[in-house]
Amino acid sequence: MQYLDQKLLQYSKEDYYPFHMPGHKRKRLDFPNPYEIDITEIDGFDNLHHATEILKEAQMRAADLYGSKRCFYLVNGSTCGLLAAICAATRKRDKVLVARNCHKAVYHALSLNELSAEYLYPLITQNDLQGQITPEQVDAALTENPDITVVVMTSPTYEGIVSDIEGIADAAHRHQVPLIVDAAHGAHLGFGNGFPENPVKQGADAIIMSLHKTLPSFTQTALLHLTSDWISVAEVERYLGIFETSSPSYLFMAGMDACIRLLQDQGQELFSRYRGFLDKFYQDALELKHLHVLAKSDLNKEDSFDWDDSKLVIFTGSTGLSGEELHEILLEKYHLQMEMVSGSYVLGMTSIMDDEEGFSRLLEALREIDADATPEKAGDSQEEAGNSRDFIRRMYRTNPREMQIYQAAELPWMEASFEEAVGKMAAGYVFLYPPGIPMIVPGEIITHDFIENIRECRQRKLRVEGISDLAFERIKIVYF
Repeated sequence: MQYLDQKLLQYSKEDYYPFHMPGHKRKRLDFPNPYEIDITEIDGFDNLHHATEILKEAQMRAADLYGSKRCFYLVNGSTCGLLAAICAATRKRDKVLVARNCHKAVYHALSLNELSAEYLYPLITQNDLQGQITPEQVDAALTENPDITVVVMTSPTYEGIVSDIEGIADAAHRHQVPLIVDAAHGAHLGFGNGFPENPVKQGADAIIMSLHKTLPSFTQTALLHLTSDWISVAEVERYLGIFETSSPSYLFMAGMDACIRLLQDQGQELFSRYRGFLDKFYQDALELKHLHVLAKSDLNKEDSFDWDDSKLVIFTGSTGLSGEELHEILLEKYHLQMEMVSGSYVLGMTSIMDDEEGFSRLLEALREIDADATPEKAGDSQEEAGNSRDFIRRMYRTNPREMQIYQAAELPWMEASFEEAVGKMAAGYVFLYPPGIPMIVPGEIITHDFIENIRECRQRKLRVEGISDLAFERIKIVYF
């Protein structure tokens, strides 16, 4: 029998290097023994849901750091903030404009508030990544649908793709609607040193960012920023009272406050050091002949307005390896735990807490893997490599839609074999996790191509969630 606390402690003593969240990278900051400071809402320590003292001051410090009008601590992650912001900005049965590459939490908000969605599909980059949403797309959609009440999108993406938030905010405001940006992966942006600006300063009205993803803060900690009067503060507070626990962790909140203080006191030094590590890594990675590390020069202006290079996107290139095979080699042989794997690449997340040893170990591993690749090995898997190159384009293609998510979610459902499900309506979400972007949502039609995509994901050993029985190929469908 294994106990989680013991397994975690054992793991912490091994030499696995974390190229994954949380952003503290398992390095202990100047923080007390957690058991000694774990309290509830006792006298003198304020109440998050009615903050008037120390927690109010803490949230004001975060607002000052990022430049927002109001900032809310979130101890239920960015998920909680997305649910609250979207519900606060809409009324039941409103129509909303949503980027199709949003996290599953956005779709849950659509379902909860019975919202009708018009989707914007991101451009697919020449490297087969989900690219940017453009101001022109937003403006055109809002012109065609004047009854839309809010725009919801993601920037930066998991892979660091950044959209023109200022241009999109201008387009939204011209049509008299607010812009909500899921910047869960962008809490480190806006601090200079070659990183893009953060959406708080670019005109977005509500911005949700996960401190824990890219900064030294405990898992599950995030911030919700408001920058204007487009979304009611009172409504946001009301929905946070619904979606956020009534017993918020003082450990989490103390960790958030410590993170903000660290950025205020040492941010310039830490980000400068971090930039040095990243620049050296990217420069040295140019010597790779078969593997390819995504660089800004690989993205044109149609692909991405900007790019966050803290995300290390490592393509298998001409090695003949799949993304999963590269992931396994890095983990098993080199003890490098990456954040995510896809058809033709692995993704490593970095932060100001990474050190020179981590970057050096990764580079040396890539050099050895690259040196071991030969044209003969690559040639054996040429067809497989070709399939990998358009993996994202195929996995996230448009599905026919018969009804809205909330309508389908109210209908009875049953399990069916993959063959029986073709032509039927999906009763649930199916997504690769990470990144948690739905490949299909309730109300969309299951096609033969979609079924083949799921089989391919299973063959590639990718983590598919939402299939009722992947091994026996059964999926939930709506029936009348």
